[in-house]
Amino acid sequence: MPDILPLLKSRCSVRSFKSTSVEEEKINQILEAAKVAPTACNKQPQFIYVIKSKEGLETLQKCKPQHFNEQLAFLICYNKDTCWIREYDSKSSGEVDATIVATHMMLEAESLGLSSTWIMHFDPKAIRYEFNIPNNIIPVALLVMGYKDISYKPSPTHLSKKDIKEFTKEI
Repeated sequence: MPDILPLLKSRCSVRSFKSTSVEEEKINQILEAAKVAPTACNKQPQFIYVIKSKEGLETLQKCKPQHFNEQLAFLICYNKDTCWIREYDSKSSGEVDATIVATHMMLEAESLGLSSTWIMHFDPKAIRYEFNIPNNIIPVALLVMGYKDISYKPSPTHLSKKDIKEFTKEI
């Protein structure tokens, strides 16, 4: 069984991409990773907009303040009508499910030699309007992807991690 920890440790957010298009085969593999991601009770409420056309990427820029020359973006959403609902407090699994799906996609992209950045800083109203998203589909995150530009440098805080004892408690 392969050790995934080296991949997890090497992956970082890339905010500068080459102008090289991502191959369709790689896009399909990333979507396959989304398909096999675990969701609560296997309800699979994820809904993903694949944004790869020049027009779609230009439209996306109206919805977020940053531009990284991304050649591909995935808008990760969930369908609120198909989520599992926890009976104790009516908590929906949608946001957690969408987050797990996005994580699978980021890691698959990394394994394929692509880089990505998770973006939560976007205007949901603009996203809904610009991409005509129905009310039952809830946007959670944008994953922008591509081949990292040679000028790319990781964030200065990338390697700064808390000690495990700071975020765990043994019981």
